[in-house]
Amino acid sequence: MKKGWICAALALALCFPAKAAEVEIPAPSAVLMDAATGTVLYEKDAHEALPPASVTKVMTLLLVMEALEDGTIGWDDTVTASEHAAGKGGSQVYLEPGEGMSMDEMLKSVVVSSANDCATALAEHVAGSEEAFVERMNARARELGMNDTHFVNCTGLDDDPAAAEHRSSAWDIAIMSRELLKHDAIRKYTTIWMDTVRGGKFGLSNTNKLVRFYKGTTGLKTGYTSGAGHCLSASAERGGIEFIAAVMHCASSAERFSSAKALLDYGFANYALAAPAPEPTPVKVRLGAADALIPVPESDEPLLVSKAQRAVIRQETEVLPEVQAPVEAGQRLGELRIYAGDEQIAAIALVAAENVRRLSIWEIALRLLDGVCFGGWERAGARVT
Repeated sequence: MKKGWICAALALALCFPAKAAEVEIPAPSAVLMDAATGTVLYEKDAHEALPPASVTKVMTLLLVMEALEDGTIGWDDTVTASEHAAGKGGSQVYLEPGEGMSMDEMLKSVVVSSANDCATALAEHVAGSEEAFVERMNARARELGMNDTHFVNCTGLDDDPAAAEHRSSAWDIAIMSRELLKHDAIRKYTTIWMDTVRGGKFGLSNTNKLVRFYKGTTGLKTGYTSGAGHCLSASAERGGIEFIAAVMHCASSAERFSSAKALLDYGFANYALAAPAPEPTPVKVRLGAADALIPVPESDEPLLVSKAQRAVIRQETEVLPEVQAPVEAGQRLGELRIYAGDEQIAAIALVAAENVRRLSIWEIALRLLDGVCFGGWERAGARVT
Protein backbone atom coordinates (compact mmCIF):
# COMPACT_ATOMS: atom_id res chain seq x y z
CA MET A 1 0.00 0.00 0.00
CA LYS A 2 3.02 2.31 0.06
CA LYS A 3 4.28 1.77 -3.50
CA GLY A 4 3.14 5.23 -4.58
CA TRP A 5 4.98 6.78 -1.65
CA ILE A 6 8.16 5.04 -2.75
CA CYS A 7 7.81 6.44 -6.26
CA ALA A 8 7.22 9.89 -4.83
CA ALA A 9 10.17 9.72 -2.47
CA LEU A 10 12.53 8.59 -5.24
CA ALA A 11 11.35 11.32 -7.58
CA LEU A 12 11.63 13.99 -4.92
CA ALA A 13 15.09 12.81 -3.89
CA LEU A 14 16.22 13.45 -7.47
CA CYS A 15 14.65 16.91 -7.51
CA PHE A 16 16.05 18.34 -4.25
CA PRO A 17 19.89 18.13 -4.20
CA ALA A 18 20.25 21.36 -6.19
CA LYS A 19 18.79 23.20 -3.20
CA ALA A 20 21.43 21.94 -0.77
CA ALA A 21 23.92 24.75 -1.37
CA GLU A 22 21.46 27.35 -0.10
CA VAL A 23 22.23 26.73 3.58
CA GLU A 24 25.63 26.93 5.27
CA ILE A 25 26.36 25.49 8.70
CA PRO A 26 29.49 25.09 10.83
CA ALA A 27 28.78 21.41 11.62
CA PRO A 28 31.36 19.23 9.81
CA SER A 29 28.84 16.47 9.10
CA ALA A 30 25.07 16.87 8.77
CA VAL A 31 21.80 15.68 7.23
CA LEU A 32 18.33 17.20 6.94
CA MET A 33 15.62 14.59 6.37
CA ASP A 34 11.86 14.74 5.94
CA ALA A 35 10.47 12.47 8.66
CA ALA A 36 7.42 11.31 6.69
CA THR A 37 9.14 10.13 3.51
CA GLY A 38 12.79 9.78 4.51
CA THR A 39 13.75 12.19 1.72
CA VAL A 40 17.16 13.77 2.36
CA LEU A 41 16.99 17.50 1.64
CA TYR A 42 20.52 18.44 2.67
CA GLU A 43 23.72 16.55 3.31
CA LYS A 44 27.27 17.46 4.22
CA ASP A 45 29.84 14.67 4.59
CA ALA A 46 26.79 12.67 5.60
CA HIS A 47 28.39 9.22 5.39
CA GLU A 48 31.53 9.95 7.38
CA ALA A 49 31.70 7.38 10.19
CA LEU A 50 32.26 9.28 13.43
CA PRO A 51 31.79 8.59 17.16
CA PRO A 52 28.13 9.47 17.90
CA ALA A 53 28.43 9.83 21.70
CA SER A 54 25.03 9.67 23.43
CA VAL A 55 23.10 10.00 20.18
CA THR A 56 23.72 6.25 20.26
CA LYS A 57 20.79 6.11 22.67
CA VAL A 58 18.39 6.76 19.78
CA MET A 59 18.96 3.12 18.79
CA THR A 60 18.77 2.01 22.43
CA LEU A 61 15.42 3.75 22.78
CA LEU A 62 14.20 2.35 19.46
CA LEU A 63 14.81 -1.23 20.60
CA VAL A 64 13.12 -0.55 23.94
CA MET A 65 10.06 0.95 22.21
CA GLU A 66 9.88 -2.00 19.83
CA ALA A 67 10.11 -4.43 22.75
CA LEU A 68 7.28 -2.56 24.48
CA GLU A 69 5.21 -2.67 21.34
CA ASP A 70 5.64 -6.42 20.75
CA GLY A 71 5.04 -7.24 24.42
CA THR A 72 8.52 -8.58 25.19
CA ILE A 73 8.60 -6.09 28.06
CA GLY A 74 5.77 -4.09 29.60
CA TRP A 75 4.95 -0.53 30.56
CA ASP A 76 4.18 -1.76 34.08
CA ASP A 77 7.62 -3.38 34.49
CA THR A 78 10.01 -2.35 37.21
CA VAL A 79 13.55 -2.17 35.82
CA THR A 80 16.26 -3.15 38.28
CA ALA A 81 19.81 -1.82 38.08
CA SER A 82 22.66 -4.33 38.03
CA GLU A 83 26.12 -3.51 39.36
CA HIS A 84 27.21 -3.13 35.73
CA ALA A 85 24.47 -0.59 35.03
CA ALA A 86 24.97 1.32 38.28
CA GLY A 87 28.69 1.53 37.58
CA LYS A 88 28.34 3.45 34.32
CA GLY A 89 29.95 6.88 34.32
CA GLY A 90 29.08 10.08 32.52
CA SER A 91 25.53 11.39 32.70
CA GLN A 92 23.47 9.38 35.18
CA VAL A 93 20.80 9.44 37.85
CA TYR A 94 23.09 7.53 40.22
CA LEU A 95 21.23 4.25 40.41
CA GLU A 96 22.27 1.96 43.23
CA PRO A 97 22.85 -1.75 42.47
CA GLY A 98 19.51 -3.49 43.01
CA GLU A 99 17.51 -0.24 42.80
CA GLY A 100 14.28 -0.57 40.88
CA MET A 101 12.67 2.16 38.82
CA SER A 102 9.51 2.17 36.74
CA MET A 103 9.68 1.87 32.96
CA ASP A 104 8.29 5.40 32.71
CA GLU A 105 11.01 6.91 34.90
CA MET A 106 13.77 4.89 33.23
CA LEU A 107 12.74 6.18 29.80
CA LYS A 108 12.35 9.71 31.11
CA SER A 109 15.84 9.63 32.60
CA VAL A 110 17.43 8.38 29.38
CA VAL A 111 15.63 10.78 27.06
CA VAL A 112 15.74 13.93 29.17
CA SER A 113 19.04 13.57 31.04
CA SER A 114 20.86 11.01 28.88
CA ALA A 115 21.32 8.72 31.90
CA ASN A 116 23.87 6.04 31.03
CA ASP A 117 22.99 3.92 34.04
CA CYS A 118 19.32 3.84 33.03
CA ALA A 119 20.13 3.12 29.38
CA THR A 120 22.22 0.13 30.46
CA ALA A 121 19.54 -1.11 32.86
CA LEU A 122 16.97 -0.93 30.06
CA ALA A 123 19.30 -2.79 27.69
CA GLU A 124 19.74 -5.57 30.24
CA HIS A 125 16.00 -5.66 30.88
CA VAL A 126 15.32 -6.19 27.17
CA ALA A 127 18.13 -8.59 26.24
CA GLY A 128 19.58 -9.97 29.47
CA SER A 129 22.95 -8.28 29.07
CA GLU A 130 24.41 -5.20 27.42
CA GLU A 131 26.45 -7.42 25.09
CA ALA A 132 23.35 -9.24 23.84
CA PHE A 133 21.54 -5.94 23.45
CA VAL A 134 24.39 -4.47 21.38
CA GLU A 135 24.13 -7.45 19.02
CA ARG A 136 20.49 -6.52 18.52
CA MET A 137 21.44 -2.88 17.97
CA ASN A 138 23.80 -3.84 15.15
CA ALA A 139 21.30 -6.27 13.65
CA ARG A 140 18.61 -3.55 13.64
CA ALA A 141 21.06 -1.10 12.10
CA ARG A 142 21.67 -3.53 9.24
CA GLU A 143 17.92 -3.98 8.74
CA LEU A 144 17.49 -0.21 8.45
CA GLY A 145 20.34 0.10 5.94
CA MET A 146 22.63 1.97 8.34
CA ASN A 147 25.77 1.00 6.48
CA ASP A 148 28.09 3.47 8.24
CA THR A 149 27.27 2.23 11.75
CA HIS A 150 28.82 -0.18 14.24
CA PHE A 151 27.86 -0.15 17.91
CA VAL A 152 29.96 -1.53 20.77
CA ASN A 153 27.79 -0.31 23.67
CA CYS A 154 24.31 1.05 24.34
CA THR A 155 25.38 4.46 25.68
CA GLY A 156 27.95 6.01 23.36
CA LEU A 157 30.59 6.26 26.10
CA ASP A 158 34.10 6.04 24.70
CA ASP A 159 36.02 5.38 27.91
CA ASP A 160 37.35 1.95 26.95
CA PRO A 161 39.56 0.74 24.06
CA ALA A 162 36.74 -1.14 22.31
CA ALA A 163 34.85 2.12 21.87
CA ALA A 164 37.30 3.12 19.15
CA GLU A 165 35.14 1.01 16.82
CA HIS A 166 31.88 2.65 17.95
CA ARG A 167 30.83 4.67 14.88
CA SER A 168 27.85 6.11 13.05
CA SER A 169 27.15 8.85 10.52
CA ALA A 170 24.78 11.78 10.21
CA TRP A 171 22.92 9.85 7.52
CA ASP A 172 22.45 6.80 9.73
CA ILE A 173 21.50 8.90 12.75
CA ALA A 174 18.71 10.48 10.70
CA ILE A 175 17.51 7.03 9.63
CA MET A 176 17.27 5.65 13.17
CA SER A 177 15.78 8.91 14.46
CA ARG A 178 13.04 8.69 11.86
CA GLU A 179 12.33 5.12 12.92
CA LEU A 180 12.15 6.10 16.59
CA LEU A 181 9.74 8.96 15.87
CA LYS A 182 7.29 6.46 14.37
CA HIS A 183 6.60 5.43 17.98
CA ASP A 184 4.32 8.23 19.17
CA ALA A 185 4.79 7.25 22.82
CA ILE A 186 8.43 8.42 22.76
CA ARG A 187 7.30 11.99 22.10
CA LYS A 188 5.88 12.14 25.60
CA TYR A 189 9.51 12.10 26.78
CA THR A 190 11.38 13.88 23.99
CA THR A 191 9.32 17.05 24.49
CA ILE A 192 9.94 17.34 28.26
CA TRP A 193 11.93 20.39 29.30
CA MET A 194 12.19 19.77 33.04
CA ASP A 195 10.82 17.00 35.25
CA THR A 196 11.65 14.79 38.22
CA VAL A 197 11.99 11.12 39.16
CA ARG A 198 12.04 9.27 42.50
CA GLY A 199 8.89 10.98 43.70
CA GLY A 200 10.19 14.47 42.92
CA LYS A 201 13.48 14.02 44.74
CA PHE A 202 15.74 13.99 41.65
CA GLY A 203 15.46 16.73 39.04
CA LEU A 204 15.90 16.28 35.29
CA SER A 205 16.68 18.99 32.74
CA ASN A 206 16.65 18.28 29.02
CA THR A 207 20.07 18.39 27.36
CA ASN A 208 18.32 19.35 24.10
CA LYS A 209 17.86 23.09 24.55
CA LEU A 210 15.77 23.31 21.37
CA VAL A 211 12.89 21.78 23.34
CA ARG A 212 12.52 25.11 25.10
CA PHE A 213 13.82 27.55 22.53
CA TYR A 214 12.76 26.27 19.09
CA LYS A 215 9.10 26.32 18.03
CA GLY A 216 7.68 22.91 17.23
CA THR A 217 10.55 20.82 18.59
CA THR A 218 9.60 17.16 18.95
CA GLY A 219 13.00 15.83 20.12
CA LEU A 220 15.38 14.13 20.00
CA LYS A 221 18.86 13.42 21.47
CA THR A 222 22.14 15.16 22.23
CA GLY A 223 25.58 13.64 22.65
CA TYR A 224 29.03 14.72 23.77
CA THR A 225 32.40 13.18 24.51
CA SER A 226 35.82 14.70 23.98
CA GLY A 227 36.37 12.33 21.06
CA ALA A 228 32.96 12.76 19.44
CA GLY A 229 32.59 16.47 20.00
CA HIS A 230 29.07 17.88 20.25
CA CYS A 231 26.44 15.86 18.38
CA LEU A 232 22.68 16.23 18.01
CA SER A 233 19.68 14.66 16.39
CA ALA A 234 16.95 17.32 16.43
CA SER A 235 13.39 17.03 15.15
CA ALA A 236 10.64 19.61 14.81
CA GLU A 237 7.13 19.75 13.36
CA ARG A 238 5.11 22.69 12.06
CA GLY A 239 1.92 22.65 10.05
CA GLY A 240 1.92 18.88 9.75
CA ILE A 241 5.44 18.65 8.31
CA GLU A 242 8.32 17.25 10.39
CA PHE A 243 12.06 17.40 9.76
CA ILE A 244 15.07 15.67 11.34
CA ALA A 245 18.42 17.48 11.52
CA ALA A 246 21.42 15.33 12.45
CA VAL A 247 24.74 17.08 13.11
CA MET A 248 28.02 15.55 14.28
CA HIS A 249 31.47 16.47 15.57
CA CYS A 250 30.66 20.11 16.28
CA ALA A 251 33.24 22.22 18.09
CA SER A 252 30.81 23.46 20.74
CA SER A 253 27.31 22.96 22.08
CA ALA A 254 26.28 26.32 20.63
CA GLU A 255 27.53 25.20 17.21
CA ARG A 256 25.48 22.02 17.20
CA PHE A 257 22.30 23.87 18.16
CA SER A 258 22.86 26.67 15.65
CA SER A 259 23.57 24.13 12.90
CA ALA A 260 20.48 22.08 13.66
CA LYS A 261 18.33 25.20 13.93
CA ALA A 262 19.61 26.48 10.56
CA LEU A 263 18.79 23.17 8.89
CA LEU A 264 15.30 23.03 10.39
CA ASP A 265 14.69 26.68 9.42
CA TYR A 266 15.79 25.83 5.88
CA GLY A 267 13.35 22.93 5.71
CA PHE A 268 10.37 24.93 6.95
CA ALA A 269 11.24 27.88 4.69
CA ASN A 270 11.64 25.88 1.49
CA TYR A 271 9.36 22.87 1.60
CA ALA A 272 5.63 22.32 1.93
CA LEU A 273 2.99 19.62 1.71
CA ALA A 274 0.72 18.94 -1.26
CA ALA A 275 -2.28 16.69 -0.71
CA PRO A 276 -3.13 14.18 -3.45
CA ALA A 277 -6.64 14.99 -4.73
CA PRO A 278 -7.74 12.80 -7.66
CA GLU A 279 -10.87 13.68 -9.58
CA PRO A 280 -13.74 11.44 -8.36
CA THR A 281 -13.94 9.29 -11.50
CA PRO A 282 -16.23 6.22 -11.26
CA VAL A 283 -15.12 2.81 -12.49
CA LYS A 284 -17.95 0.58 -13.75
CA VAL A 285 -18.18 -2.84 -12.06
CA ARG A 286 -19.59 -5.60 -14.25
CA LEU A 287 -21.73 -8.19 -12.48
CA GLY A 288 -21.06 -6.52 -9.14
CA ALA A 289 -23.33 -5.85 -6.18
CA ALA A 290 -22.42 -2.19 -6.75
CA ASP A 291 -22.65 -0.82 -10.28
CA ALA A 292 -19.57 1.40 -9.87
CA LEU A 293 -17.00 2.59 -7.35
CA ILE A 294 -14.77 5.62 -6.92
CA PRO A 295 -11.05 4.78 -6.66
CA VAL A 296 -9.06 6.39 -3.84
CA PRO A 297 -5.30 6.99 -3.43
CA GLU A 298 -3.51 4.06 -1.78
CA SER A 299 -1.94 6.70 0.49
CA ASP A 300 -3.80 9.89 1.35
CA GLU A 301 -0.82 11.39 3.18
CA PRO A 302 0.47 14.63 1.63
CA LEU A 303 3.56 14.78 -0.55
CA LEU A 304 6.63 16.84 0.26
CA VAL A 305 7.38 19.44 -2.43
CA SER A 306 9.45 22.57 -2.65
CA LYS A 307 7.40 25.72 -2.15
CA ALA A 308 8.41 26.82 -5.64
CA GLN A 309 6.93 23.59 -7.01
CA ARG A 310 3.72 23.92 -5.01
CA ALA A 311 2.72 26.98 -7.04
CA VAL A 312 2.73 24.97 -10.29
CA ILE A 313 1.42 21.61 -9.06
CA ARG A 314 -1.08 19.86 -11.29
CA GLN A 315 -2.60 16.39 -11.10
CA GLU A 316 -3.85 13.90 -13.67
CA THR A 317 -6.18 11.02 -12.89
CA GLU A 318 -6.34 7.90 -15.07
CA VAL A 319 -8.62 4.96 -14.19
CA LEU A 320 -9.83 1.78 -15.85
CA PRO A 321 -13.17 2.17 -17.69
CA GLU A 322 -14.53 -0.96 -16.00
CA VAL A 323 -13.60 -4.03 -13.99
CA GLN A 324 -15.34 -7.31 -13.40
CA ALA A 325 -16.54 -8.37 -9.97
CA PRO A 326 -15.43 -9.50 -7.50
CA VAL A 327 -13.29 -6.48 -6.58
CA GLU A 328 -11.06 -6.58 -3.51
CA ALA A 329 -10.29 -3.57 -1.31
CA GLY A 330 -6.87 -2.31 -2.32
CA GLN A 331 -7.16 -3.60 -5.89
CA ARG A 332 -5.41 -1.24 -8.29
CA LEU A 333 -7.85 0.63 -10.54
CA GLY A 334 -5.76 3.49 -11.87
CA GLU A 335 -3.08 6.03 -11.15
CA LEU A 336 -2.79 9.60 -9.95
CA ARG A 337 0.15 11.43 -11.51
CA ILE A 338 1.40 14.65 -9.95
CA TYR A 339 3.40 17.19 -11.94
CA ALA A 340 5.35 20.29 -11.11
CA GLY A 341 5.15 22.12 -14.39
CA ASP A 342 6.04 19.48 -17.00
CA GLU A 343 8.01 17.31 -14.58
CA GLN A 344 6.30 14.30 -13.00
CA ILE A 345 7.22 14.17 -9.31
CA ALA A 346 4.94 11.39 -8.07
CA ALA A 347 2.82 8.48 -9.23
CA ILE A 348 0.31 7.13 -6.71
CA ALA A 349 -1.85 4.08 -7.31
CA LEU A 350 -5.62 4.52 -7.17
CA VAL A 351 -7.32 1.55 -5.54
CA ALA A 352 -10.70 0.20 -4.50
CA ALA A 353 -11.69 1.45 -1.06
CA GLU A 354 -13.85 -1.60 -0.32
CA ASN A 355 -14.80 -5.05 -1.54
CA VAL A 356 -17.47 -5.45 -4.21
CA ARG A 357 -18.86 -8.97 -4.37
CA ARG A 358 -19.92 -10.69 -7.55
CA LEU A 359 -23.66 -11.17 -8.05
CA SER A 360 -24.99 -14.68 -7.65
CA ILE A 361 -26.52 -16.46 -10.64
CA TRP A 362 -29.97 -15.88 -9.12
CA GLU A 363 -29.28 -12.13 -8.70
CA ILE A 364 -28.03 -11.89 -12.29
CA ALA A 365 -31.16 -13.67 -13.53
CA LEU A 366 -33.41 -11.28 -11.60
CA ARG A 367 -31.60 -8.27 -13.07
CA LEU A 368 -31.95 -9.69 -16.58
CA LEU A 369 -35.62 -10.33 -15.96
CA ASP A 370 -36.13 -6.79 -14.66
CA GLY A 371 -34.36 -5.42 -17.70
CA VAL A 372 -36.44 -7.44 -20.16
CA CYS A 373 -39.85 -7.08 -18.50
CA PHE A 374 -39.85 -3.62 -17.01
CA GLY A 375 -37.66 -2.21 -19.75
CA GLY A 376 -40.02 -3.54 -22.45
CA TRP A 377 -43.13 -2.20 -20.72
CA GLU A 378 -41.58 1.23 -20.24
CA ARG A 379 -40.62 1.40 -23.90
CA ALA A 380 -44.26 0.55 -24.75
CA GLY A 381 -45.48 3.43 -22.60
CA ALA A 382 -46.70 1.39 -19.62
CA ARG A 383 -46.49 2.89 -16.15
CA VAL A 384 -44.47 0.90 -13.64
CA THR A 385 -45.07 1.49 -9.91
